[in-house]
Amino acid sequence: MQTSAGTTAAFEDPQRDKALTRKVLWKLDLRVLPALALLWLANFIDRSNVGNAKIAGLTTDTHLAGNQFNTALAIFYVPYILVELPSNWVMKKMKPSRWLPFLVAIWGAVTTLTGVIHNFSGLVAIRFFLGLCEGGLLPGIVLYLSTLYKPHELQQRVGIFYASASLSGAFGGLLASAILNMDGVGGLAGWRWIFILEGLATVAIGFLAWMVMPADLSSAKFFTNEEREFAVWRFRQSAAVTDNAPLSEPAQRITAPNGEDPEKEEEQVKIEAAHTPAPVAVHFEEEKFEWREILRGMTDIQVWLSAIAYMGIIVPLYSFSLFLPSIVAGLGYHGGSAQLHTVPPYVPAAVLTVVVSILSDKLKWRGPFMLMLLPIAIVGYIIAVAAKTNLQRYIAVHLMATGLYPCGPCILSILPNNTAGHYKRATTIALQLAIANCGGFVATFAYTPDQAPAYKTGHSIALAFVCLAWVFVGLNVAYCMYENKARADGRRDSNVDKYQELWDSGKTRAPIGDRSPAFKFTL
Repeated sequence: MQTSAGTTAAFEDPQRDKALTRKVLWKLDLRVLPALALLWLANFIDRSNVGNAKIAGLTTDTHLAGNQFNTALAIFYVPYILVELPSNWVMKKMKPSRWLPFLVAIWGAVTTLTGVIHNFSGLVAIRFFLGLCEGGLLPGIVLYLSTLYKPHELQQRVGIFYASASLSGAFGGLLASAILNMDGVGGLAGWRWIFILEGLATVAIGFLAWMVMPADLSSAKFFTNEEREFAVWRFRQSAAVTDNAPLSEPAQRITAPNGEDPEKEEEQVKIEAAHTPAPVAVHFEEEKFEWREILRGMTDIQVWLSAIAYMGIIVPLYSFSLFLPSIVAGLGYHGGSAQLHTVPPYVPAAVLTVVVSILSDKLKWRGPFMLMLLPIAIVGYIIAVAAKTNLQRYIAVHLMATGLYPCGPCILSILPNNTAGHYKRATTIALQLAIANCGGFVATFAYTPDQAPAYKTGHSIALAFVCLAWVFVGLNVAYCMYENKARADGRRDSNVDKYQELWDSGKTRAPIGDRSPAFKFTL
């Protein structure tokens, strides 16, 4: 979509800009965020309902022994990790408004089949296909949001749908408690109904999201023509530094003066400038797939620093959602009471997630908030390891959730803010999650049945990973500060010449992206 010069000038009026920004963001938030929140809510409920089903009789009815339950959980992460990168690569072609709801509807159908399994092999097969369907959702959501919102509008939106994950822990417990009352209906155990009904609800959520989500800003039907044009214009303005491509081919370059003959050089510059074509901008909609951009994404140091940090968060986060019902049962609660007591720890976590996300966008901070939040979780795990009473353990669980959940949107927003070029960003987002999700294997074996009711070994493992996360977040913040100073000092100006050479040799037609010396990293 192109904007005329007159329209662009009108958009640059501060009063008009402010009014249109409010309208555009309100309409986007109203159409996009509820749909994504429902998708993520369905994801987390479907993933964590196996923990609720466990204490409702799943392990007994399927004759699981030893660590078979943990093994079945671990199988989930094999396809989950493998599909994250290819899913992000194809999403632009498939359209995110179709691709993401499709993934959700398919895994909802798979979830319902969990209600008819009878043995370990059946559970393993279901968990494998569930991971295959779910893997592309989170990297897809983050990438999708980065094509709709400006960089420092992003975390508020990630925080809103991520807070639904916190609430999903509460809803999961409440739903499981209610559904267990269907025990015996149709000759099926209550835990089977958990999967069947929640799976069917997930399919419905997928179809609902498909109906309301826009593919991109330029095709959003809920905008007026003026709002649509403004939405595209403001987004492209925010990416002006990174969407640039060389102004000309080598023969049309302007030669800088060298001081030998100022008058001739000035005349030469004027002549060449007159023939210089208009600046080229490669917007994400027009960017073509290039393996060079994929490689740029895979070798970005921030991917690895943030991925290891995220792994340090994922291990306690995943084990928390999977085994909280068992931990609560170990505190002396059983049946419906155990399900209901899994709800309260998620409430402060959800509230703080949204609050931190809003502040993070206002201050343009990511890592610094994590450095403040992770110690809360560290204290929680220390209390859990040293606890002598059930009350102390239950208080510790609240601290764990409060320190961990708000960190999710922070770390998910780092790479969308600090990488540019659509396919590089798609790669970094997915690779970060693929590496981090390897922690899922650790999470599923951290809390084994023989540790009940104290789970000291599991808490100690989680504590070590939270500390690891804190260190690597600190390293990433330090790297961003160093790189920003290098750019301010002019030590990255040569990036333009290197990029020009790639363009001139035909090796790339991607935008300059985060290689631009004017690009500044978010801490």
